[in-house]
Amino acid sequence: MSRTPDLAAFVRRTLELLDLEREAEIAEATLLQQRLTPEQLQQRGRCILNLEMTDVFFGLGGRAYVEMSPTNASQLPSHRMQTGDVVLIRSSSDDENEEPTGVISKVKREAITIALDEDLERELRGKLRLDKVANDVTYKRLRDGLHLLERTEDAPGKMIRAIAFGDRPGHVPEAVDYEPFDKNLDPSQREAVGFALGAKEFSLIHGPPGTGKTTTVAELIHQAVRGRDKVLASAASNIAVDNLAEKLVARGLKVVRLGHPARLLPAVVDSSLDAQVERSDGRRLIRELRKDLDTVQKRLLRTRSYHERKDLKTELRYLRRGIRETENGIVRSIIASAEVVLATNIGAADSKLRDVEFDLVVLDEAAQAIEASCWIPLLRGRRAVFAGDHRQLPPTIRSREAARGGLDVTLFERLADEFPDHCRLLETQYRMHESIMNWSSEAMYNGRLIAHDSVRRHLLSELGGVEETEETTTPVLFIDTAGFDAPEQTDAENISRWNDGEAALVVEHVSRLVTAGVGTKQIGVITPYNAQVNVLRKRLSEAYPGLEVDTVDGFQGREKEAIVLSLVRSNDRGEVGFLAEERRLNVAITRARRHVAVIGDSATISSNAFLASLVEYLQTHGVHKSAWELK
Repeated sequence: MSRTPDLAAFVRRTLELLDLEREAEIAEATLLQQRLTPEQLQQRGRCILNLEMTDVFFGLGGRAYVEMSPTNASQLPSHRMQTGDVVLIRSSSDDENEEPTGVISKVKREAITIALDEDLERELRGKLRLDKVANDVTYKRLRDGLHLLERTEDAPGKMIRAIAFGDRPGHVPEAVDYEPFDKNLDPSQREAVGFALGAKEFSLIHGPPGTGKTTTVAELIHQAVRGRDKVLASAASNIAVDNLAEKLVARGLKVVRLGHPARLLPAVVDSSLDAQVERSDGRRLIRELRKDLDTVQKRLLRTRSYHERKDLKTELRYLRRGIRETENGIVRSIIASAEVVLATNIGAADSKLRDVEFDLVVLDEAAQAIEASCWIPLLRGRRAVFAGDHRQLPPTIRSREAARGGLDVTLFERLADEFPDHCRLLETQYRMHESIMNWSSEAMYNGRLIAHDSVRRHLLSELGGVEETEETTTPVLFIDTAGFDAPEQTDAENISRWNDGEAALVVEHVSRLVTAGVGTKQIGVITPYNAQVNVLRKRLSEAYPGLEVDTVDGFQGREKEAIVLSLVRSNDRGEVGFLAEERRLNVAITRARRHVAVIGDSATISSNAFLASLVEYLQTHGVHKSAWELK
């Protein structure tokens, strides 16, 4: 990979690629809306049907929030909606009124919460649906961030910018001695922290699966705060920010979490900006204003008088302005006193941080963020530490042309390639049985990973209440469907794929694990295809409540005691599609702690060299069964 030619060329090219990505997003959404039924859109994850409004409340700034839950199920169907996505709320009972839009602020298994763009002027009755639409806010912030990157000469992050774009050489970090707060750090973790603390401009922490990257980052931030640094910590996703925030809160640091987390962990709630505003001295005035706001909002929902509605809207604007002015002063005070501010990369563009400068910016999960988003927080800090793993999933890019043009090349990957002496690898992993780890270590990390003694030989049979069976004493299992009647299937649009034969094998294997005493919450079922997720959920959810079924992308950053992986692809042409993406397979296999069962057609997937090496490893170092043996 070559060095980025210069800053101006990078900005110009990235703006072009973002336009391609934007066009691809709009074209995909438009085409699907025109060609598919609502049920088909839901199967693709772009729509959620049969919802009902279960709650309305007000948050920071007086914004209205609507919570929606399924009318006919205990949890939401498989979907691709996440925090920050813009959605349209449609009502089947009243199609003549204008459809409200909003931004997803929270996603749970059983409900989804929308922050509305406008006042809620009518009740949302009957069965509702959510449609994912193009997100202008994200693209606007990315474009604004790129213009700021190019034009701002006095930003705190100007030194990092100069090095990243070849205008000056960087200083290789010199590790410093320090006394760890966490006495359980292993040697590679201790070295990475000391190395990062000694960086004048930037350093990188390369954390493969299960190596305690977030623990290492938390120690680094704690040490920086000890040195009186003010820290901005960000990541591409809300859940990554929340995970880091939880560890920092547990260490007793003064933390403020900006934005709307996808899943507020109990330990994080009190540190959110909303919660701290609610505890402030001005909380009584804010509560009174919100109470008035709620009263006016309910009157607006009830009335049909044009003049009364006009007056009520004016009153809403007045009350909301009063809330914002009161809250803004409180927010400035909270951020000024915080030791660590946390936000997503896009969230770091929040106006609340406009005049705030940081000594250190820490980008977690940096290998999953497009470079343009990283510069939003980076420009706010004098030094930076990047933590991530460019051997796991990259950012999701819809436009193939944009991906080929380099939009999927992350800043972490680029810096790791250009400045290898600025990077430290975490080598000890604490998740996987050695037999699960070794394939990943050899295929992705030059054989450098070492399984900690606590996990090296652990098995399902060692869990409480689990019997010793062939399945529970086998760390690596390959169920081969070659010659078995399990062909892949696809829809008319060739968008997603599923495999009923493999789904039946998944059900059988899960049944054997559960019968042996493995808890359903200890098992994860993974597949690369959204359509297969839906097939598997239909077959498993009722019999095994608590069992999680999701895509590989949905499981990144997580783990289970047992993972059952359905590869789906089985055809006479040897086509494997995006199974050939090495990083996706790396993520899928390494979600498992004690047991991984891979179900796939060796004849089909061995047509790809990388997948063939996986098959060879599974056959050599695991138990190899024909699918016929599970019949």
